[in-house]
Amino acid sequence: MRTKSDKTDGYIIYAVSGINTISFAIDFRDADTRGLLGFSVERINIKTGAKKYIDGYKVFRDIIPNPTPETVVSTYDHPVQSFVWDDFTCYDNTGYVYNFYPFKGTPKNPDRTEKCITVSITTEPLFSNNEHDIFFNRGVASSQAYCRKFKNLAPVDIQDPVLKKEAFDWLSRQLDDAILRFINRAKKGDTLLGCFYEFHYANVLDAFKDAITRGVNVRIIIDAKINTYTDKNGKIHESYPRDENLAALTTAGISTNEADGIILMRQSRKNYIQHNKFIVYFDKSNSNSPAEVWTGSTNISLGGIFGQTNVGHWIRNEDVAAKYNSYWELLSKDPGGSEEDDTKTKKTKDNAFKKAVEKLQRNIHFKSWSDINPGITPVFSPRSGLTTLESYVKMMDVSRNIACVTLAFGINELFKDYLKDNTPKSYIAFLLLENEDKPGKNNKTPFIYVGARQNVYKSWGAYISDALYNWAKETSTRSLGLNQHVAYIHSKFLLVDPLGADPVVVTGSANFSEASTNDNDENMVIIRGNKRVADIYFTEFNRIFNHYYFRDVYNNAKAKKETESESLFLQTDDSWLGKYEPGKLRYKRVDMLTKMEGLIV
Repeated sequence: MRTKSDKTDGYIIYAVSGINTISFAIDFRDADTRGLLGFSVERINIKTGAKKYIDGYKVFRDIIPNPTPETVVSTYDHPVQSFVWDDFTCYDNTGYVYNFYPFKGTPKNPDRTEKCITVSITTEPLFSNNEHDIFFNRGVASSQAYCRKFKNLAPVDIQDPVLKKEAFDWLSRQLDDAILRFINRAKKGDTLLGCFYEFHYANVLDAFKDAITRGVNVRIIIDAKINTYTDKNGKIHESYPRDENLAALTTAGISTNEADGIILMRQSRKNYIQHNKFIVYFDKSNSNSPAEVWTGSTNISLGGIFGQTNVGHWIRNEDVAAKYNSYWELLSKDPGGSEEDDTKTKKTKDNAFKKAVEKLQRNIHFKSWSDINPGITPVFSPRSGLTTLESYVKMMDVSRNIACVTLAFGINELFKDYLKDNTPKSYIAFLLLENEDKPGKNNKTPFIYVGARQNVYKSWGAYISDALYNWAKETSTRSLGLNQHVAYIHSKFLLVDPLGADPVVVTGSANFSEASTNDNDENMVIIRGNKRVADIYFTEFNRIFNHYYFRDVYNNAKAKKETESESLFLQTDDSWLGKYEPGKLRYKRVDMLTKMEGLIV
């Protein structure tokens, strides 16, 4: 939902809601901000009538000179010093009224006489009967909240069973519940066709086992490629994810015998991964037309659901499900070259496989928006050439206002080629990365830097590794034993003008890389014109980007020995307004939300 407040003493508040997150921008450009120390923010739950001032962690040093990691304050006394703000603590499908009270005077003698600015907004339901339901996990185990709530303990190591469940629930944000609901509603005679890379989270495997027991036709393709190797130190590395997948299936009591036809082994093309994570659902009453698809970036693993950022996307669309069914049927034959084939035969089989994939969905040749149909367009891999990947980049490059993309394995050169000639007057691009974009030690090609000069802003996975005044020392998903490779940003989605009237969301399993387009088994969907979908993805992107952006700035400043303790406290005058001068990132973030289209007022 997108809305704005009435103009009050020059201020207008713009708001966009997802499911648990609402993003706000306060247009201050016509207001008298002299002496402004921030805003006290009051939230009223329309459903329950509950009213409270939002909590905060930043304090006035004059009031609390020595905050501790346990210090939590009210914005009534310690206001929000920002014109862009997010509430990440909302309930789904709930109406809220927000009152923003300008805070002037001094910390000890506040002036609260100015009129409050009021805006009303409703969050989206987590589960609905809409064409799309979208489920993001928390993705920020490296956080103050996790430290405060669970003392940076790995959830599996928490002894108190109640607290252990709370930790898992906090990390998953019902992503696991959604997967289980998709599986558990299948009845005797229904069909579930799965296709997975990592497939070893016990609760999901148990749900499939229960489905088999009650008479659901379950057939699942797993990555079972034999890629055992011995490293230079003589250590043997078992086939991954094959061995872990097979061990988990055995534990769950799901037969892997070929004759039973439940588990299908994807073993051909062993140098490339079967990277899909989707399920197709057939209702027995409509068996000739599959009805629904579960897709997204979430591996069926502990780290996929509870660690790194991930999204699950439930689509209720028979045409889309039929295309996924055709792709599943193709993969079920284990197409492509095998180890027994000679080089020529491998190449012939691999090319035939790519052509078969391309018959399911043509290459996307984006020249103008007429090339992208409204609604949902599935895209499957592998395919020949880079036209589809380049089309994603071209879509991003014609944004009018904002583009956002998550890049788990770095910025592909195609993105940089299109971004490097942007100017500060171009659309604003937000890149959410697993690691900082910087030259590698063994780079053979010149490193291309893109940043604020190109109107590009990057955030990457990070955590606070030291106790910092009232900020607690954080941890990472690696330390928690949840992830070993990708620890922070594993989601794969692109947003083009998400706050516009005709937004585009690209989401699925592929990493916006050459390998994900040309080599791996992957699936994506292009969703055009659905503002509800775009709002959910945008608010979640905003949540994660802002979370890590602060940590990146702090860690870079610390490395340069530029950290100033004063910046960790609220300013006692209006000097913080200098961060919102035209041309600066904060000003741009306000401006981009004021250009929101499709407002409900």
